[in-house]
Amino acid sequence: MSPASNQHVTNIASVNSEQTTVCSGDGPTSGKDSETDSRVSLIGLDRESFQSTLVSLGEPSFRAKQIWHWLYYQGARTFCEMTTLPRALRTRLSDSCNIDRPSVSRLQLSEDGARKWLIRFSDGQEVECVHIPEEDRGALCMSSQVGCTLTCKFCYTGTQKLVRNLDSGEIVNQFLIARDTIGEWPSPKNGRMISNIVMMGMGEPLYNFDNVARALRIIMDGEGIALSRRRITLSTAGVVPFIQRCGRELGVNLAVSLHAVNDEVRNQLVPINKKYPIKELLASCRRYPSGRNSRRITFEYVMLRGVNDSDADARALVRLLEGIPAKVNLIPFNAWPGAPYECSSNNRMHSFADIVNDGGYSAPIRVPRGRDILAACGQLKSESERAQRHRA
Repeated sequence: MSPASNQHVTNIASVNSEQTTVCSGDGPTSGKDSETDSRVSLIGLDRESFQSTLVSLGEPSFRAKQIWHWLYYQGARTFCEMTTLPRALRTRLSDSCNIDRPSVSRLQLSEDGARKWLIRFSDGQEVECVHIPEEDRGALCMSSQVGCTLTCKFCYTGTQKLVRNLDSGEIVNQFLIARDTIGEWPSPKNGRMISNIVMMGMGEPLYNFDNVARALRIIMDGEGIALSRRRITLSTAGVVPFIQRCGRELGVNLAVSLHAVNDEVRNQLVPINKKYPIKELLASCRRYPSGRNSRRITFEYVMLRGVNDSDADARALVRLLEGIPAKVNLIPFNAWPGAPYECSSNNRMHSFADIVNDGGYSAPIRVPRGRDILAACGQLKSESERAQRHRA
């Protein structure tokens, strides 16, 4: 039985039915079989491609702005909702364009309020995304790939082989589905319950940079969702060649999954370190644009008992970060079935944090959220992959 089996699971039929409401005579229904659906998908197109697609269908260019507003400001899920458009146009658009949401296979609610969606795409592949609420705000943790190629030893996603990259529409749709569930349409200017995005879900975002960048530009666009780049954090295990490009082209906050203070240990925990060792990674961080503009780089450090949690490790971490505007997120290890590690004790984590704080770097110990539904950091994995392993 799944560790989350006793937790609240939303009626998915009702969730998906809300996403597939159509008007009589207004074109194909949402959820149409992708094998036979030849309509042009609009979700995930950048502004230029969005406009050129509509112009190619014989529509004047100003329609693009109207439809963009309906999709990303109002949250319309069907063309029939776009009441400022002529009805005949809505019918034509329904026949030629696709704005369907992917289906939600499972929606779980943690006892601490975190939500986890298992989202199923048209080819049957699945990813998870998680909303972590606070009193008056919340962060949405989004995925960039089905599976992951990095095989980090402490991460559940790393046990699932990479299947494919998500396209920009599949990334944007995670945000749209979360907003649908929370009821946050039209886009609020203040008091958002999805106030931040963290690209820390399944996959390595910088190994899918073009699609991730296109999706984030859509989410940041001022005439739609309009989420500030300062409220978006992209996390990488250290794909050095793309770090500078991320800073130049997106300017979002950077988080680096460090997890060790020497190459010997990091080679074991984060195998990409063999390609881009710590010295090279930190040199790239020192050149990251936001790091020169009083926006700190976050270094993530999972606390593993007897592996990377000694006082000597803490002192070495302070020395490594010298000269980098940084903070350190200390992450209690979140267990998963078959995990080869244990979490450091509370006393050990606090001792480690004290040394880093005394060294001049903020080092909060993250409070785990969503552990009971395997939604905490390092616990995400496609349900279908879990089922296959269970059957094996």
